[in-house]
Amino acid sequence: MAITQSAKKAIRQNKRNRAANLVYIDKMKKLVKETRSLVTQKKMKEAKEMLPKVYEILDKAAKVGIIKKNNASRHKSRMAKLVDKNSK
Repeated sequence: MAITQSAKKAIRQNKRNRAANLVYIDKMKKLVKETRSLVTQKKMKEAKEMLPKVYEILDKAAKVGIIKKNNASRHKSRMAKLVDKNSK
């Protein structure tokens, strides 16, 4: 358990920041999972419509520091590749 006042404050900050970060993480995972499931169900039109939403949340997560810029770029690239490959 934290003893110093600054350590106690750090615990409070971490708890608050974690709650805020989980919003982005959960939304990111949900959209990526949803898009992948649409691809596996061969619903390519819906999957293509989901891509901009996936791009948006990945970019936003990278902007606020939840994930790194290259991580977001890699995920976007792989999602586009997946959707494109299966739409042929």
